[in-house]
Amino acid sequence: MTFDDGPDPIWTPQILDVLKAHHVHATFFVVGTAAIDHPDLVRRMVAEGHEIGIHTLTHVNLGTAPDWRRDLEILGAQRAVAGITGQTASLLRPPYSSENNAVDSGLWSAMRSASAEGYLTVLSTVDSRDWARPGVATIEENASPTGPEGQVLLMHDGGGDRSETVAALDGVLTRAAAQGHRPTTVGESVGISSMRPAPAGEQVVGTAFVWGMGASEAVVAVISWLLAASGAVTLVRAVLVMAVASKHHRLGRRGRRRRSVPILPEVTEPVTVIVPAYNESAGIEAAVRSIAASTHPVEIIVVDDGSTDGTADLVEALAIPGVRVVRKQNGGKPSALNAGLHEASWDIIVMVDGDTVFEPGTVHALVQPLADRRVGAVSGNTKVANRGGILRAWQHIEYVVGFNLDRRLFDLAECMPTVPGAIGAFRRGALVRAGGVSSDTLAEDTDLTMALCRDGWRVVYKEDALAWTEAPASLGALWKQRYRWCYGTLQAMWKHRGAVVQGGAAGKLGRRGLGYLLVLQVLLPLFAPVVDVFAVYGLVFLDPVRIGVLWLVFMGAQLLMAAYAFRLDREKLSPL
Repeated sequence: MTFDDGPDPIWTPQILDVLKAHHVHATFFVVGTAAIDHPDLVRRMVAEGHEIGIHTLTHVNLGTAPDWRRDLEILGAQRAVAGITGQTASLLRPPYSSENNAVDSGLWSAMRSASAEGYLTVLSTVDSRDWARPGVATIEENASPTGPEGQVLLMHDGGGDRSETVAALDGVLTRAAAQGHRPTTVGESVGISSMRPAPAGEQVVGTAFVWGMGASEAVVAVISWLLAASGAVTLVRAVLVMAVASKHHRLGRRGRRRRSVPILPEVTEPVTVIVPAYNESAGIEAAVRSIAASTHPVEIIVVDDGSTDGTADLVEALAIPGVRVVRKQNGGKPSALNAGLHEASWDIIVMVDGDTVFEPGTVHALVQPLADRRVGAVSGNTKVANRGGILRAWQHIEYVVGFNLDRRLFDLAECMPTVPGAIGAFRRGALVRAGGVSSDTLAEDTDLTMALCRDGWRVVYKEDALAWTEAPASLGALWKQRYRWCYGTLQAMWKHRGAVVQGGAAGKLGRRGLGYLLVLQVLLPLFAPVVDVFAVYGLVFLDPVRIGVLWLVFMGAQLLMAAYAFRLDREKLSPL
């Protein structure tokens, strides 16, 4: 008498009660994960004289599973039994097997492989077909042995509703006794002892395995809830940023005119462009030439921050009118920007990285929002210039999608947290009132922008002010850049946490901007790799179709958002 697919917290105890009432012992082929979930039932089986067999760890089809999965399933179930009972089992019943004629070549290979490891595979000769729930009377009839030969009876104590099995079991045992049949375990029927005490080492490993599986199930449950939450957040974010970006784009095409805001005059006054440079010899000439070719009148101040590669000499050799070089000892980017601010001649300041190239109309487009006296800073549209190779293509996508869609949202919500170092325009008075560029964090641009917002200034986004920057070309350089960005942003968020309880522009930054950053640009990206790891786990151990569909939906939402962002920025979709 054998039972498969348990233990089950509802049906297994009832089956054990019936067996006990008839003084009958049976063999239970347990599923490892079910045994881990209900260890007391497995211990009760052993205590009451029943025999334990292996039915794999997760009820996988050994006939279709790869070799590594077969080994993992059998070993995992064995460790579960050893950890729970202190004994090892040598009987194996592959899931989805029944009588001999159900064995195909894949299952036969799995049985031979298990035999080489010391397992005796047990099939069946009488199938009660209780799994089909045909009715109590039919199960009793199907389970009745015929003839004088011994039989292996297959029933189930788990894997679904086994109420009919429980109801039929008493009749099966009563009929067997009346016919002179003696139900017993597999091992007793063939004269072997299939269970033995596990060595101390196996017990320790088994106990650790049971504990680890239990912990992993809890983790998987938590991750499942987090996945659902992150999926919902991702979809909400996609809808939100696309809707806001569409509105921002429409306003931009109308010149951002609103009923309550008059048409602003054109900004034509000269601008001071500050270029902090430390060992920028590779790109400084192109950067300076592009800024000098601006259609807007500019003064260019290149602050050489202690370069050792001749950056300052290269700029001076260009001999471009209106370009000045300020040399100083190395003190970091904030000190270089403050030095340039001290030397600036005009009231509008544009800050640009030393590896960034402007288009002729970039400066003019960038400074136009400063005609509104409420605006203290303007963020431009940063684009990746070196897009060759997968690493830089990824960054190109990230800039278009992550940076520019979010900036459109921040603009309309009046909570812009960052004007990028690659391209930003500032009102000089606002910079002075904020105390210049702080060196308190690794993200001086974010720190400065948040300080301006808290001081009451509006910070806006100008999508047609284009700047072309060089993205890191190696993983090492990318890691260094992103570590600085991430850690610096967290520092700035902590430094300006007081904005959450402030009113006005500061409150908008605190409650809108910092909240958005925390949920969608800190927590969600940190969780993103878990989504992929869980997808791989789910494809192997869970329902691959359901997991695959969920993953595709998750990726599809991001793809739609990315495609819309590329369309807004008039970019080719091929990198996607």
